[in-house]
Amino acid sequence: MKKNFIARIYIKEGIVYTTAKMDETIIDLEGYIRKLCDINIDEILMIVMDEDFDNKELAIKRIKEIAAYAETDLSVSFNIERAEDVKKLVYAGCKKVILNLSKQSNWEMLEDVSNRFGKDRISVTVDDINSLGVYRVNAEKYSTDLYVFTEENTESIAALTSLAVNAYLPDVSLEKFLIVAQNDNVCGIFGEVIDLSLTEVNQIKNVCKEKGIEVNSFEAKISWDELKVGGSGLIPVITQDYRTGDVLMLAYMNKEAFEKTLVTGKMNYYSRSRKGQWEKGESSGHFQYVKALYADCDYDTILAKVSQVGVACHTGSYSCFFNEITSKSYIEKNPLKVFNDVYDVIKDRKVNPKEGSYTNYLFEKGIDKILKKVGEEASEIIIASKNPDSGEIKYEISDFLYHMMVLMVDKGITWDEITNELASRE
Repeated sequence: MKKNFIARIYIKEGIVYTTAKMDETIIDLEGYIRKLCDINIDEILMIVMDEDFDNKELAIKRIKEIAAYAETDLSVSFNIERAEDVKKLVYAGCKKVILNLSKQSNWEMLEDVSNRFGKDRISVTVDDINSLGVYRVNAEKYSTDLYVFTEENTESIAALTSLAVNAYLPDVSLEKFLIVAQNDNVCGIFGEVIDLSLTEVNQIKNVCKEKGIEVNSFEAKISWDELKVGGSGLIPVITQDYRTGDVLMLAYMNKEAFEKTLVTGKMNYYSRSRKGQWEKGESSGHFQYVKALYADCDYDTILAKVSQVGVACHTGSYSCFFNEITSKSYIEKNPLKVFNDVYDVIKDRKVNPKEGSYTNYLFEKGIDKILKKVGEEASEIIIASKNPDSGEIKYEISDFLYHMMVLMVDKGITWDEITNELASRE
């Protein structure tokens, strides 16, 4: 069983904090969540501190925001009052919702929410770990794992259940961490040991690997010796933004840079001018976090897909490739690029009206007109689908998508939000 490294964040009154003391506010929420994903955290545990309805609704809104940025599993500890709360949290983007079985109403709804949303979506906890035996049979039947928020002995807790245990570990020592991680029943670890060591997550994972503990880390399926390096001992690396596909830079790796990249999860290169290995961003802070590495068909070039912090080029440009030599116009075929381009035109029309523009006509008429057109175009798709000529459907779907994008712009919804939502569905 691979061990998950779980980072915690706290939500109270719509504000997100890094600790339960709520003394450190996360100002740049997107940046913080993306960094947790970049440094190889396996799960983000959101602990909602609110009790009253209004603040819980605000917390759900914040969870949706976090889900839009996150590229790893989200779990949530929430004051569940009814099954509808679980539904809202699942729809907000939570991979797992934690039910406290010490609360009678949660115990009573466990079977219902498990059947509705899937056993893998439901986790459990209890305030008094000694009472776990009372709930064990149904807990194991309707949930996948157990979160332990106490400092009690992990081995004794694990012996009480066959559920996978996510263990709270306040001790920050690596020695204690390794003892807990070696327990077969432990699937995840959270606590100060993770929260205070975020920058060393990959290093801790490598120590675990050395001890035979399975973790989610960068495993090289192709070794350095299998790559075809030049006479100088270097291999060229093409670095690409993993989200946009933009080529950022071309650099070189030697064996040391290759191995350091795998260990740290950050791109390391060999500088031919300085004649030495270096970590991208070590002086500028513009790190490149590894998402994937590929060798080409001849094994003599590496393609690196990365999450770029800041800019890639020393000139201040995002990409090093900005000096145009020649070009010709062409029709963009990348679906998401097309959607974003059309969306940007619609958005510009709203900000900078153009006389005679149909798009501006829709915005001027308002939301009722926009909704009427969306409904009409949806109906046109249904009618066209009855026609044996599939070409007509293509035009009707295009009309629908255009009007839908007008609605998206009017409501401030972006394609990133839509694609993030779709990507989170199974």
